[in-house]
Amino acid sequence: MSTSVTVDDAMRDPDQFDEFYRDVRTRLLLLTYCLTGDLPSSRAAVRDAFVVTAHHWRKVRRLEDPEAWVRVRACAHAQRRHTAKLWHREKGLDPDVKATLDALGKLPLVQRKMLLLTELTTASLAEIAREVGLPRPEAERELQSATSQLSMLREVPTTSIRTLFDPVRAYVEDGRWPRSTIIRRSGAARRRTHTVIGIAATVAALVVTGTLVTDAGGVRPTLAGERVEAPQKHKPTLAPTPEPIDVPEETMLTAAQVGARVPGATWTITGTDDNSTGDGLAMPCQADRYADAKGRAALVRTFRSSDKHASEVVQATQASATKRGAARAYRTAVGWFAACTDDRAQLLYTRDVANVGDEATLIVLRTWSDPRSTVVAGVARTGLLTTTVVARTPVGHSPASSKYATLLSAAVTELCGRPGAGTCAAVPRLLEVAPVPVATVPGMLAEVDLPPVGDLRRPWVGTEPRQARDNAAATACDRTDFRAKPMSNAVTRTFLVPGAKLRAEFGLTETVGSLPERRAAAFVDDVRDRLARCPKKLFGTQVDRISHVAGKHRDLTVWRVTTEVTDERSVSFLMGIVRDGTSLAQVGFVPDPKAEMRGAAFVTLVERALARLEAMPPPKSG
Repeated sequence: MSTSVTVDDAMRDPDQFDEFYRDVRTRLLLLTYCLTGDLPSSRAAVRDAFVVTAHHWRKVRRLEDPEAWVRVRACAHAQRRHTAKLWHREKGLDPDVKATLDALGKLPLVQRKMLLLTELTTASLAEIAREVGLPRPEAERELQSATSQLSMLREVPTTSIRTLFDPVRAYVEDGRWPRSTIIRRSGAARRRTHTVIGIAATVAALVVTGTLVTDAGGVRPTLAGERVEAPQKHKPTLAPTPEPIDVPEETMLTAAQVGARVPGATWTITGTDDNSTGDGLAMPCQADRYADAKGRAALVRTFRSSDKHASEVVQATQASATKRGAARAYRTAVGWFAACTDDRAQLLYTRDVANVGDEATLIVLRTWSDPRSTVVAGVARTGLLTTTVVARTPVGHSPASSKYATLLSAAVTELCGRPGAGTCAAVPRLLEVAPVPVATVPGMLAEVDLPPVGDLRRPWVGTEPRQARDNAAATACDRTDFRAKPMSNAVTRTFLVPGAKLRAEFGLTETVGSLPERRAAAFVDDVRDRLARCPKKLFGTQVDRISHVAGKHRDLTVWRVTTEVTDERSVSFLMGIVRDGTSLAQVGFVPDPKAEMRGAAFVTLVERALARLEAMPPPKSG
């Protein structure tokens, strides 16, 4: 009886296995270490997972995503080994590494795994949801909550979470690994063990049945207890070498395509290059030369209209080396516009663009520095390719958002079918979504949310968020306190206009916090009651309610509180309270005669505060 089929497949194709082992092992160690906080167990788990991979290499190497196959086993091994052990126990850790691990350890396991698979792998959200074992809507909620909590615990914006893992990666890269030959030999030994067991089972079966039947489909049992394809007469040919990923000029928008959607008498192309010269800042709000500093190719094209409005459009397209790099480039580009500080920019609204590439976003801003303009930025990703189309037009001359969505769709269509491209584009559909979290504490307002006040040309600047020991957003009527238990996640922040020579009291303050939903609703009702009773309690005070929405899960009320300081002088304050489920925010504005804010503008700002509460973490138990 021959046992040649038991020869380890990794031994038959050692170079391919060795390359895979070297490429993947550190990524899996980083993932499992962040998942468990136990480096020795994680390293042993990754090693064991590769031994199993060597055993099954013939099957694994044919999978569309072999790394995912190994990852599932490495995570399972790491979690089993880590059971009942303390969270990371290494002494002398770098403070950044320790702080990140401590913060991760405070997340529930499901949320921690969702966040790590999102940040440290190239898997799609649908694939991650299946791997974690959650329906996609629930997976999205868990990911959002995990992102918000980690951002708050580490006091970084959500757009910077990925950078938290860089020191951890550097730390785990220093370790030594078993040579690939040892892993392959261990896999071969494991396979031989399984083969012996399989032979015993097969002999027993033959004694009983006297036969071993081959399946009609050409699949036969092996002595190792597996089912393998019957030998083929012809060896498969090698796969063709993939085309290099590039961004040719013919994949960029044309002047005719821009002119059909953006106002302007005649549009012309004013330049096309790889953006490698100068400061590299070709678009409004752009923070770096490239969204993916490690990308393979890039091209920037600029357009300008010939009419008096002097509108301009810029398209930047970049090819990334990996899906992870492309996803990161997309998020980076979106973050440029979501947190724009150029020309006193104010975020008007954000839209998801469905049916355009793998993911697409449209962000509309108003710049208040002269000359005032509307900036519309569309960012889309298709596979490894990310394209950004930005239009700047004078206020009052910007077309409907649907026009820009079709322009972004056209940009993706030009890339469709290219090497590295993914999903193509169809008729775009704009979906209203919450703004991208960009504040230091997710769920809070940012400078980009604030409208201009008076004729001030200087920008708003926010103070560092701090624990809400006091609450400058409250009025003398309500004196709302965010310190009482069981309030959690209570943070406050004030926005000022430095150098504007305004009264010391001037400023806009937001205070946020979390409560169980019933208590959060009661919290808002209490504030409303206090404002309603205030004129009877505080002589010379007038309270006008200027906006009110009450619902089961969402609340919004805005007041103007006017207090007589003297017989000749009174002071007006604007204050709003909002709730989204368990999340609360109070916004208060103290004006200056030179820096007033209209009631309608303040209501819009409080509505933005409500929209941003979606990124707040849930209340902390206990």
